[in-house]
Amino acid sequence: MISGTTTLVAHLGYPTHTFKSSLICNPWFEKNGIDAVVVPMGIKAEDYPGFFRSIFTLTNIRGALVTMPHKVTTMELVDEISPTAAIAGATNAVLRREDGSLLADQFDGAGFVRGMLRKGFNPSGKRALVVGNGGVGSSIAASLAGLGLAEIGLFDPDAAASEALSQRIGLHYADVKVVIGSRDPEGYDLIVNATPIGMNDGDPLPVDVDRVAPGSYVGDVVLKTDITPFLQAAEDKGCTIQVGSDMLFELIPAYLEFFGFDDATPEALRAAAQRA
Repeated sequence: MISGTTTLVAHLGYPTHTFKSSLICNPWFEKNGIDAVVVPMGIKAEDYPGFFRSIFTLTNIRGALVTMPHKVTTMELVDEISPTAAIAGATNAVLRREDGSLLADQFDGAGFVRGMLRKGFNPSGKRALVVGNGGVGSSIAASLAGLGLAEIGLFDPDAAASEALSQRIGLHYADVKVVIGSRDPEGYDLIVNATPIGMNDGDPLPVDVDRVAPGSYVGDVVLKTDITPFLQAAEDKGCTIQVGSDMLFELIPAYLEFFGFDDATPEALRAAAQRA
């Protein structure tokens, strides 16, 4: 029940039909007697800066989840940016602190890494390929680079995005070899699809799965369906796979801690969630 005492967390993006956070967080809030609610809010890019500033004048808002297409724009609208968000070049969460100042952070990479570690894959000394170097891919690459990778491959149709991410990684993780410009998965222990490829029927595969080694760890960020054609092909080759919802259920506890709501676990969130 929403009341005059309810704390609001906005979910900002466009379009909203793929949003899942309210279906996961709100049942957990209710089950645990927490007077808070996540509210999806569809806002187009051209209207976003003004809307963002206005919504944070509300006295009962705790923060916001930020999704496409606003992850980069938001960086210019806050007072402080975490190191992780700075490396990723994008944010997906904003906290309104008690003094009214806004802190931006980034949890996509943390969610992916927590899911990967939970499945027992240790990236230290390994080679990873991240296809898609936008907001999600940059965050995943930043988090992986901090775990002792030997090498990371970056590919994006926008070569400038890969180059910029490579430079940011180099500033913080000089010991990690960075290779850009190829999506050939041969020789990589970990392959991540951080693009929207797989959301629509008939999409091509993000990499040539015939060149993925059996036993590799393969992850996808697409949420529309758990087993994308890419993940199915990788599983058929004997790879360990990580579905998009694994990352989602791992990153939401980190989100909730950021907003001051502790003790959420992936298991508790899954048990309470309303899937749609």
